[in-house]
Amino acid sequence: MSGTGKIRIIGGQWRGRRLPVTDRPGLRPTPDRVRETLFNWLAGSTGGARCLDLFAGTGALGFEALSRGARCAVMVEQNRELARRLQTSKAALAAASAEIFQAEALAWLGEPRDPFDIVFLDPPFQQDYVKKACALLVNRGHLAPSAYVYTETERGVPSPAPGLKELKQARAGQVEYRLYQRTSEIKSGVP
Repeated sequence: MSGTGKIRIIGGQWRGRRLPVTDRPGLRPTPDRVRETLFNWLAGSTGGARCLDLFAGTGALGFEALSRGARCAVMVEQNRELARRLQTSKAALAAASAEIFQAEALAWLGEPRDPFDIVFLDPPFQQDYVKKACALLVNRGHLAPSAYVYTETERGVPSPAPGLKELKQARAGQVEYRLYQRTSEIKSGVP
């Protein structure tokens, strides 16, 4: 398929609203079934949360969190066209609490940031981004106490997450997804 498709928000105030999906190599919007499972795992934690959708792509995870009551969702996307589409979706939803940055994700994490309550990591596959992003999140103090980190990786690739405890894990086709929580024994700050 070429051109643009749609992915729908599955819960909350924008339930049923559709977001544009550009047909780009490596862009894999999180499927409805996986998002439903993820937000069931996070039930009760999304309301009032400060969220980070790193490698945002379509913004499906960040907009879903906002739809379900998150206080804000920061979306970081390197691709200029995808970042513009995120701005278009933000405007269409009147999502004032969405912050969109066009930036390389790991470089963006290299700067000081206010801590996040929930982080979504769904990077391009076969790039080792999850391991690097988790290390930066933990070591640079980007995680609030008891923060959650969600990861999506290709099947058979463990999501190394030092300083994070795995809570849930599932598979959908060739994708493995996991939910971690920050452990109390990690120390925030620059390594």
